[in-house]
Amino acid sequence: MEETLTKGERTRQSIEDAAYELFLEQGYSATSMRQIAERAGIALGGIYNHFKGKDDIFEAIIVDKHPYKKLLPAILAAEQGSTVDEYVHNVMHIIMDELGDDPHYVNLMLIEIVEFKGRHGATLLKELAPKALPIFERLINSKEVFRVTNPAMLLRTFFGMILSYYLTEMLISDSVVSHLLPENSAEIYVDIFLHGVLKPEEV
Repeated sequence: MEETLTKGERTRQSIEDAAYELFLEQGYSATSMRQIAERAGIALGGIYNHFKGKDDIFEAIIVDKHPYKKLLPAILAAEQGSTVDEYVHNVMHIIMDELGDDPHYVNLMLIEIVEFKGRHGATLLKELAPKALPIFERLINSKEVFRVTNPAMLLRTFFGMILSYYLTEMLISDSVVSHLLPENSAEIYVDIFLHGVLKPEEV
């Protein structure tokens, strides 16, 4: 059963959707509040009943449009009956499939990094960390041996892996390097995350 939104909630959602489209089309700095109002189909003054300004809208989008709301149930389900190795590979595939269907959030995060220097990250993590940290705590408390024993550090390096994978994908797209890479690059990327680039020393 779909959740019924109030008129105010529908208006707020329309503002966020309009701003989201405009930020992706022309960037944050080039987008004005007037353009957002016009795209949302409301009077300019109506925006200020819901948001203090453009920065406030962007912060709301970073949280409300984050794909974790779709990803988390699938990630939790993937944990059942898997080794850590299998689980991390499964999670990588789940995230790749979701971002492949809607890659725009990666572009939104690039705006956040370039234009805001990650300033809204604290707001996002306040929402995300309580839901994600228990997953990494369970991984560390599993029977497998981790060099990393701090769940927050494991969470950070995992997110770093995802972000670096997509950033490098964008940078090397249609380049000579992209044609030299194997088809299972994502699998290898996860293997490097889990086991490093050096072969284990023979005993």
